Amino acid sequence: MKILGIIPARYASTRFPAKILADIKGKTMIRRVYEQVVQAKHLAQVVVATDHEEIAKEVRNFGGKVVMTQATHPSGTDRCQEALQVLEKELYTKFDYVLNIQGDEPFIQPEQIDLLANALIEGRGEVELATMISRATSQEELDNNSEVFVTMNTAWEALYFSRFPIPFQQKVARKDWLQHQTYYKHLGMYAYRTDILSKITQLSPSSLEIAESLEQLRWVQNGYKIKLVLTDLESYCIDTPEDLANLIEKFA
Repeated sequence: MKILGIIPARYASTRFPAKILADIKGKTMIRRVYEQVVQAKHLAQVVVATDHEEIAKEVRNFGGKVVMTQATHPSGTDRCQEALQVLEKELYTKFDYVLNIQGDEPFIQPEQIDLLANALIEGRGEVELATMISRATSQEELDNNSEVFVTMNTAWEALYFSRFPIPFQQKVARKDWLQHQTYYKHLGMYAYRTDILSKITQLSPSSLEIAESLEQLRWVQNGYKIKLVLTDLESYCIDTPEDLANLIEKFA
């Protein structure tokens, strides 16, 4: 099974412009992400997909593989689809799956990537889409508006994603919710079977996606199955300069 790792890296960012090129103790953020990703055991190839020549230049400077993509893509998923098409044509090969690894998570662990890849390998091509989740362990996480939560069926396939903690417990005080239910947080790494990736990028935005501003709801609403893979390792996404400063201090 051939799995392609793609790191979408766009230059524009409302809250933190050019964050991909931010310095983290002598290395750019994108370099640190790349160096973590290439340590994963189950990726046949790793590439950065970007819309900006400055990012591309940086990736080439540290010896990474880069693919230039359009600046108009509405999501990392769409950027992954274009990068996949470019690479398959360039390399004269076909990939079975694409792993979309966030370019703003410089502390991602190779073990997390391999855990998600293993779910694809064990699924023997039957897994359409997959993503990673972790357990919420504090009230602070439940109250964090930046978190996305997910519920699942007994086959560990997503039923619904929400920016509100789900399930809602009608007869329990919110401060006691964690004592009565397990809550799962969504972590932003996706796996797509390549034929499914082609299909979902042709879908129009759905009503649930628009309501919650979560693209994965478009896939669920259109009947696609998203396998959920549980990790005990934390994921740290950098959205603002303050996030970066806090994480540098945390991992100092």
